[in-house]
Amino acid sequence: MQTHSGNGRIAFLFAGLAMAMVGAAFAAVPLYRLVCAITGLEGTPKSGSYVAAYTGAGGQAAQVRLTVRFDANVAAGLPWQFAPGQTQMALYAGEPVLAIYRATNTGTQPVTGTATFNVTPMKAAQYFNKIECFCFSEQTLQPGQTAEMPVQFFIDPALLSDPLVNDVRTVTLSYTFFEKKS
Repeated sequence: MQTHSGNGRIAFLFAGLAMAMVGAAFAAVPLYRLVCAITGLEGTPKSGSYVAAYTGAGGQAAQVRLTVRFDANVAAGLPWQFAPGQTQMALYAGEPVLAIYRATNTGTQPVTGTATFNVTPMKAAQYFNKIECFCFSEQTLQPGQTAEMPVQFFIDPALLSDPLVNDVRTVTLSYTFFEKKS
C-alpha cells in the first residue's frame, strides 16, 4: 500500500516538473529579449524609454562618420516580402536618424508578425540605441497590404572613446520577421 502512495507522489512530482519545464520554455524567449534589450548583450541594441537621443554638436562625435547597413529577413512560412528602404546610410555618432523598412503581405489571409533584431559586430551593440522601432510591437498586415515601418536610432558617441570598439566604423542592423502564432 505504501508503494502505491510513494509512486503517486513521484508521478505527481514528475508531472509538476514537466509543467514547470513547459512554463520555463514559454518564458525563456521574452525574458531573454528583456535581458538583452536592457544590457545590450548578444548583439541586441539597448532600447526602451530610458534612451534619449544625444544632440550635442562639435567634438569628436561630430567629426567621425559611421555607416549603418540594413538587412531584412523573413522566417519560413511567413508570406511577407520585407526589405529595407535603403541598404545603408552614413551618419555621425550621436546623430538621431530615421530608417524605413517595407513589408508586404503576399498571402491571402491577414497575418500578424513580430520582428527580432540584431546588431553586428556584437561588440558595438551596446552603443546602438533605438528611440522608436516597429520591432517594439506586433505588426498586422492584410492580404496585399504594404506598410512602411520606421526605426529611429542613434549610435552613442561613447563608442568612439571605448578602446574595445573604437575601431568600428560600420554596423549592420538586421531584422527577421516571424509569424505571430495565436
